Amino acid sequence: MHALDAAQLVLNESGKPLHISEITRRMIERGLWQTQGQTPEMTVNSVITRYLHESGPAARVQKVGKRIYQSLTATNGALTSGTAAVQDLPSLNADLESRPLVLPTRSDRAELLSFTDAAEQVLERFGRQQPMHYQSITRHALELGLIATAGQTPAATMYAVILTEIDRLTKRGEQPRFVKIGRGMVGLTTWSAQNDELVVLIDKHNREVRSKLHAHLHTMKPVEFEALIGRLLTALGFDSVAVTPLGGDGGIDVRGILVVGDVIRTRMAVQVKRWRRNVQAPTVQQVRGSLGAHEQGLIMTTSDFSKGARDEAARPDATPVALMDGAQLVNLLIEHDIGVRRSSHDLIKFGEEEDV
Repeated sequence: MHALDAAQLVLNESGKPLHISEITRRMIERGLWQTQGQTPEMTVNSVITRYLHESGPAARVQKVGKRIYQSLTATNGALTSGTAAVQDLPSLNADLESRPLVLPTRSDRAELLSFTDAAEQVLERFGRQQPMHYQSITRHALELGLIATAGQTPAATMYAVILTEIDRLTKRGEQPRFVKIGRGMVGLTTWSAQNDELVVLIDKHNREVRSKLHAHLHTMKPVEFEALIGRLLTALGFDSVAVTPLGGDGGIDVRGILVVGDVIRTRMAVQVKRWRRNVQAPTVQQVRGSLGAHEQGLIMTTSDFSKGARDEAARPDATPVALMDGAQLVNLLIEHDIGVRRSSHDLIKFGEEEDV
């Protein structure tokens, strides 16, 4: 039975409003609907939402609260049997690609995800270990309300951020979530990585190198560590980098101008903590109090930040202070080839050449 028909039958028999989780539970327990997906509630909610938008006033289901629905046939007597209701319902094509795109309202959407997180969910649910075109991925993500955008080219944005993540994580020596397969096709790395011994070995090696680099940061001489941080800031786009005198300037270690695209120039004050213990909220407050006019703060640490420090850094009524923890610091060093060197080898595999 189609998910929409099964949901209508459950609501008809209930005679009262039900939350989507209860609707889905009854559908599955009674064997009215089956799915291999990991998020059945989201699927059912998406199907009902789409039906409401397409049917308008003719819809036989009504939304009465957040993710709560009731059957109009059970409340206004228009139909007296669940069977009649099911027969009168329009069937939705299981292939979403063949139907016009109808976006849910903001209140109907599930919690919004980033484009890449949404792409991962779509591939896990619909890919069935086969690559999907980025336009199809985007369409499913919009249909399910996983993403929201005011842009006119969401598919192009989706493809751009996926390719950017692949490139960034590859440079960091991490295994990307996605793999580009041919022209515009995208898959999940885990589909093949589980059976690819070489990929597993490379990932294990890179994690070990990342751990060694992190440990090495604590053993470097102060002048070497200072030079390393200076190289990283320059690689990140800092200009006019100036190291402040030790013990002065309110704990600020470096001041500079972050330049983005030769257009945006932001004055930055940076404090570096080569600590093993977590950075606490008072440190964030100290940095914020040391900021000059039109200046923003950044704290870099080889350790991590407490929850209080993160909350303080993001306090809405104060100048924001950016935080870079030890894992992020190591990732950026690797991404910009600082403290590591790369080696590559030609790997051949049997099979036809992929389209490019």
